[in-house]
Amino acid sequence: MARLFVCNGGMAESKKYEITVDVATQYLADQSDPAAGRYVFAYTIGISNTGTVAAQLISRHWLITDAEGGVQEVRGLGVVGHQPLLSPGQRFEYTSGCALATPVGTMSGSYQMVADDGLPFDAPIGEFVLSMPRVLH
Repeated sequence: MARLFVCNGGMAESKKYEITVDVATQYLADQSDPAAGRYVFAYTIGISNTGTVAAQLISRHWLITDAEGGVQEVRGLGVVGHQPLLSPGQRFEYTSGCALATPVGTMSGSYQMVADDGLPFDAPIGEFVLSMPRVLH
């Protein structure tokens, strides 16, 4: 899980702009072709507003790295066609995917958010592993 803390003062302020991100990954064998160097993964992301101010997800930034050090950088508006507005306590979940040239890789990044009070902030997405089953021990 990745968490964001923006401290502008007291303890209550530190939880004002807080987004929690959790990730589950899955290897998609039916869409992959290891002989051709194509490994496809799905990832399900849960985005929870654990702060005290509503915030809208505006855009995303991903760094996708394969086992050979190849990096794909992805930027775009929203996620899967949505720019969800999350009130405190609300959660948005979506599933997307990516293809790698190796059976193992990682993803990390951030969501660019705007709070109801107009403050823009980033919600970091901690690095997570994409792995074909039985490749990592």
